[in-house]
Amino acid sequence: MKVNLSVDVAGMALRNPIMTASGTFGYGAEFAPYMDLQSIGAIVTKGLSLRPQAGNDTPRIIETPAGMLNAIGLQNVGIDAFVEKKVPFLRTVNTPCIANFFGNTVEEYAEMARRLDAIPEVAGLEMNISCPNVKCGGIQFGSDPASAATVVAACRAVCNKPLIVKLSPNVTDVVAMARACVDAGADSLSLINTLVGMAIDIKTRRPVLANTTGGLSGPAIKPVALRMVWQVAQAVKVPLIGIGGIMSATDVVEFLLAGATAVQVGTASFVTPGIAQTIAEDLEQWMQANGVHDVRELIGGAQRV
Repeated sequence: MKVNLSVDVAGMALRNPIMTASGTFGYGAEFAPYMDLQSIGAIVTKGLSLRPQAGNDTPRIIETPAGMLNAIGLQNVGIDAFVEKKVPFLRTVNTPCIANFFGNTVEEYAEMARRLDAIPEVAGLEMNISCPNVKCGGIQFGSDPASAATVVAACRAVCNKPLIVKLSPNVTDVVAMARACVDAGADSLSLINTLVGMAIDIKTRRPVLANTTGGLSGPAIKPVALRMVWQVAQAVKVPLIGIGGIMSATDVVEFLLAGATAVQVGTASFVTPGIAQTIAEDLEQWMQANGVHDVRELIGGAQRV
């Protein structure tokens, strides 16, 4: 049985709903030896800023029983090096590239949006207003609806390409955040970013991470992510991208049924670098085995019961 896996996310035509999550897939080229980059729907870059950032001190990653904690701190090459050294490779890959970006001020966010919007190889932009591991910037915008609306509107004013806003789970009301971002001009929302967590070394009696806290990702957060996608899908009309603990095609199906149009695979790529391709292939097989002709039949299916 031939099935259709293609989806549309804010005007971006994806061959299937499998995307990579920012910060877990480098700038794309790093994973080319492990998988066919043209087997997935979209590549999402590591978060970019106006200037290069070294990130937080080490140790900044630790494995947990059902995932991992990271406090990388948005280490990245900066937009100038991205254009010069990373974009040429993306030109060779027939898969949409979505550039994740952040700033410390509204003005920095807007400048990043303006510059990324002008890069032909960038199909869309994903605003990170939700990283829990940096001392300034993103998280202040990601935890207050009014602040989020201000920064999204500033980026919308200078950006013509699809604008995705990545939401934090570390908020009182994710629906209020979602509505504020959509009302300010977001074309799509991705959710969730990591949950704030920590680990303690009982020998040293000190936090394991140099940053003390980090972002928890992996299977442990999947139930939280599913619940938030479910809630937000009932409140806004833009396409949602589900993120959080996706390790298999059946995880993808759950997110689609909850209301997501696409998903991002993150922590799983650290376990098995080529897993995004495997999940895309397995999703096709699952649809064939279960008589689903078009992946869009699944989107929001659990909402319609």
